[in-house]
Amino acid sequence: MTPIQREIERMLPAEDRLLDPADCWAYGSDNSRLHAIPEAVVFARDSDGVAEVVRLCRRFHTPLIVRGRGTGTTGAVVPTRGGLVLSMERMRAIIEVDPDNRWLVAQPGATNGEVQQAAAAHGFFWPPDPTSSAYCTIGGNLAHNSAGPRAVKYGTPRENTLGLAAVAGTGEPLRTGVYTTKGVVGYDLTRLLIGSEGTLAVTTEASLRLTPLPETRRLLQAIYRDMRGAAAAVARIMAQPVIPCALEFMDHAAIGAIRDYAETSLPENAGAILMIEVDGPESQIALSAEAVSRAARGDGLLAIEVANDADDAERLWRTRKALSPALRNIAPKKINEDVVVPVSRIPELIDGLRDLGARHGIRIANFGHAGNGNIHVNLLVDPDDPAQMRAAEACLDQVFALVLSLRGTLSGEHGVGLVKRDFVRRELDPVALALMWGVQRVFDPDGILNPGKALPECSEAATT
Repeated sequence: MTPIQREIERMLPAEDRLLDPADCWAYGSDNSRLHAIPEAVVFARDSDGVAEVVRLCRRFHTPLIVRGRGTGTTGAVVPTRGGLVLSMERMRAIIEVDPDNRWLVAQPGATNGEVQQAAAAHGFFWPPDPTSSAYCTIGGNLAHNSAGPRAVKYGTPRENTLGLAAVAGTGEPLRTGVYTTKGVVGYDLTRLLIGSEGTLAVTTEASLRLTPLPETRRLLQAIYRDMRGAAAAVARIMAQPVIPCALEFMDHAAIGAIRDYAETSLPENAGAILMIEVDGPESQIALSAEAVSRAARGDGLLAIEVANDADDAERLWRTRKALSPALRNIAPKKINEDVVVPVSRIPELIDGLRDLGARHGIRIANFGHAGNGNIHVNLLVDPDDPAQMRAAEACLDQVFALVLSLRGTLSGEHGVGLVKRDFVRRELDPVALALMWGVQRVFDPDGILNPGKALPECSEAATT
């Protein structure tokens, strides 16, 4: 037994810790296929206990990795350097809902779905809605600034979080933000901590800004001959006053995967699909749908349909819902990246990805959040095939180069974690990166919080 294991055994009851490697095994991975066994696992109960664990890790110079439910895809919670995993799954209380002031206070282990249920009971919702909302935690959403489809209208966690309670790498508790919709006193540490992937502090409480639930929604499906026609439509839609609450797309390769998997009534020459949803008052929804429908019409449009009831909406969504199982059927262990480019550059990205796929012999299917240019690039490869993985590695390198050449960014909501860390220096300005290291040293002077994730280390960046 190591010294820190002995100390954990002394300070915590058996139900709040795991020390046997077999018991710790399940806490060594996320959804990235990466895995490493932690030295120990501790289950947080409250903020005082979190602070005690941080101080313990600082005293023993032991890495501390904070974990929610492990739904991330970038290896951000994989303990690649050993150390202690701090699981927040038991800190899941909804502490307060204040409908008069439109906020909800929750612990980080609460799932997104639990927060939505608590808010909905008062006629509200929290806009971030990742597809894993039934399982992913609020702490994980904040760690990666994970948003989902509604971000196109309502924004990401950074725009929908009022403040945080956290524990810095020094073991000191702190509070950030305000309980009001306006406030400019001091630096904005709330937005700094959101998206930092557990490298600056451990979040113990979040004050979330709520939005009233819309009275109704209306879905449209628009089918285009090619991605250029669809992208031009996206630009038109986003330039008019009615902002969709979701604007999703699938490219030609994604449509082909659906055809291979299930029966579909899509036109044979369909090259791109937009799924467009608007929300708002019942009295205005038809006008909103008509405004978006007009904007969606243009060169390359093959068909457009508006769902008039729930059955129509379910039928139209059926095509989109068939995509994930179709891709899993082709490549169960596919690589999924979530890059972002300006909306007007989406056609160039899709064309470039098609060329890269042909060059490297890899089938690439793309879908995602078209309204903000957040594209999920799926490399349909078999990780058990060494030749394919060598090709995929070279292809990904060029995918990221293409994205940056289009003035894009390497991640929209999945985060950097471990899998994209070595590409970060390509995107960040050297002076900005140096300032980020300085901020990191202030929050975590001993470098114990999730080391080796999100940013390249100073020594790595300085020698490359």
